[in-house]
Amino acid sequence: MRALISVSDKSGVENFAKELVKLGYEIISTGGTYKALQNAGIAVIEANEVTKFPECFEGRVKTLNPYIHGGILHRRDKQSHLDQAKELGVEGIDLVCVNLYPFKATIEKTDDFEEIIENIDIGGPAMVRSAAKNHDSVIIVTDVVDYDLVLNNLKNDTNTQEFRRDMMIKAYEHTAAYDAMIANYMNKRFNNGMGAKQFIVGEKVFDTRYGENPHQKGALYEFDKHLSNKFITLKGEASFNNMGDISGAAKIASAFGDDNAVCIVKHGNPCGFAIKDTLLESYTEALKCDPISAFGGVVAVNGVVDLDLAVKMNEIFLEVVFAADFTPEAEVELNKKKRIKLFKQGTSKLEMANDAFNFKIVDGGFVYQDADKVEDDEVRNSELKSKREASEQEVKDMEIAYKVASLTKSNCVVYVKNSAMVAVGMGMTSRVDAAKAALRKAEDLGIDVTGSVLASEAFFPFRDSIDEANKAGVKCVIEPGGSIRDDEIIEAADEYGMSLYFSGKRHFLH
Repeated sequence: MRALISVSDKSGVENFAKELVKLGYEIISTGGTYKALQNAGIAVIEANEVTKFPECFEGRVKTLNPYIHGGILHRRDKQSHLDQAKELGVEGIDLVCVNLYPFKATIEKTDDFEEIIENIDIGGPAMVRSAAKNHDSVIIVTDVVDYDLVLNNLKNDTNTQEFRRDMMIKAYEHTAAYDAMIANYMNKRFNNGMGAKQFIVGEKVFDTRYGENPHQKGALYEFDKHLSNKFITLKGEASFNNMGDISGAAKIASAFGDDNAVCIVKHGNPCGFAIKDTLLESYTEALKCDPISAFGGVVAVNGVVDLDLAVKMNEIFLEVVFAADFTPEAEVELNKKKRIKLFKQGTSKLEMANDAFNFKIVDGGFVYQDADKVEDDEVRNSELKSKREASEQEVKDMEIAYKVASLTKSNCVVYVKNSAMVAVGMGMTSRVDAAKAALRKAEDLGIDVTGSVLASEAFFPFRDSIDEANKAGVKCVIEPGGSIRDDEIIEAADEYGMSLYFSGKRHFLH
C-alpha cells in the first residue's frame, strides 16, 4: 500500500505519516512535505523517484505525471486496468493526503500579483480530484482534522465505501471552494467584483430544525469562521428565523461603537431601540417603544448582560437574547425561563463580520451587490436645508434614527427622542403611510413623540410627511433629499420651524 502526502498545512502530518507507516504504507511526498517527513525520521520516497522526472519550472510541475495520476486513477475492479498498470509500471496509490497552497492567506498579506499567481495550486487540486474520482479504491484526505478519523477507520477495518464517499464529497467541496475563491478574487481585482460568474461559498455551522416553516429544510452557513468563533449557544436551538432576527438586531445594536445600545427585533424589523447610560436603562427605554411587539421578540445587547438586566428581561417572554456576553448570575436568572434562547459572542461588545457584499434570491437566480453601510460621519456631514439648526441632542438622535432607518425595511420612518426610538413605521408602500402608522401606534401606547427627530431612509416625495411630522411635534428631520419637490419639503420645514437636513445618500433596505 502507498500513500501520497503533499500538504501546505503541515500541522499533525508527521504523526499521521508515522501511523500510516505502522499500518504498512509506503509514503511518497514532495518538496517541503518530503523534507519535513525526512527530518522527522520517517521513511519517505520523493515524488520524482516515482515520476522518473525531476521537479521543474521552479516547482510548478511536480506531480502532473502518469505514474502519479495513473497510480491514483486506475480501477482496481477492472482487470484491463490492472494489466495495463502492470504493463506501464504504474504502482497503485491507495491514499492521497493533500491540502492546497494558501491562496487566501496570500491575498490577505500581499497585493503582489506575481506572488499571488505562484500561490495558485495546480498539482494539488488535480491529485485531489483524481483521488476523489477513484474513491472506490482510494482514500482522499484534505483536512488535518480528519487525520484521526482516517487512522481509526484503517485500524478498525472500517474503511468502507460509505466512509470513502464522505471523504470524496468533502474533497470536491474543498477544490470547488478553492477555485471559487480564486475566480472571485480575480473578478474583484479586474472586474469590480461583478464578473460573468459569481460564487458564494459558505461552510455549514449547524442544521436548523427546519426552515422558515416546518415543511422546509434549513441550515446555517458562514463566511470566514465568524459564526464558529463568535456565536456561542448557551441555551436553546437557533432556528432559521431566529438567525435572521439575531443578525438584524445585532447589526443595529453594534452600529454605535461602544455605546450601551439595545435593539429589540420582531419579524426582521426593530420595534425598540435605545442608547442610555446603562444597558438596563437602554433596554427599559427600548421596550417602551412597542412592548406588544417585543413580546416573543429577539433582543441584541451591545455589552454584557448583568443580573439586574436579566431580571428586567424576565418580566416578559423573550424568545432570544443575543449579547456580547452574560455574567454567571444573569445566565442563572435567564435560565429560569424555559423557552428562552441565549446566545453570546464571548466579547465585551458585539463584533460584526461586516461582510463586503450581500445578495438576495430572485426567481431563477440572485441579485448581488456591495454591502450598504452608513459611514460614521454621514449624519454630521449632512447639509442643513432649513433656517433652524438642530441642537446637539437632536444631532445625536438623528444619528440613531438615521442608522436604524438604514437597517429597517423600506418604506420606513424612524422617530427618536432622547436617544431612544419612540415610533417606527416600516415595510409600507407609501412613506406617508409609514409615518402615520408609526404615530398611530405611538398614540395607542401613550408615547409622546413631541420634540422627536424623524429619519427617513429615502427622500420625501411630497410635503405630506412633513405635515404629519409637524402634527406630532417633530422638531428635526433628516432624509437623503433628491426629490423634484425638495423645495416644497424645505419650505414646509421652515413653515413649521423644523430643522431639516439632507444626507445626500439613500439607504433602501428591501
